[in-house]
Amino acid sequence: MSINNREDCFKFEKCFGSKARIKILKILALDLELSISQIIKSTNLNHSCVRKHLDFLKSMNIVQEKNFGRIKIFRFKIENIKAKSLKHFIEIWEK
Repeated sequence: MSINNREDCFKFEKCFGSKARIKILKILALDLELSISQIIKSTNLNHSCVRKHLDFLKSMNIVQEKNFGRIKIFRFKIENIKAKSLKHFIEIWEK
């Protein structure tokens, strides 16, 4: 396994290595677009925890943030094939 492939493996593990992060991914996959307040309410996580995980998911190019004034809306970045595939996987798993 090359060094780049090992780094990609660790990215995968980091992305799915948190139960809170998986909750957020699941909520976004099933509800399309949500504000941070809606994500907090749906996951029962605190604001700083949700914000931290959303920032990480944005850095992985899986989640996109849209700003409407003070309101921030989050969604899967379905233009990214990995994000689109993950969303589809979650939708199938939750049926």
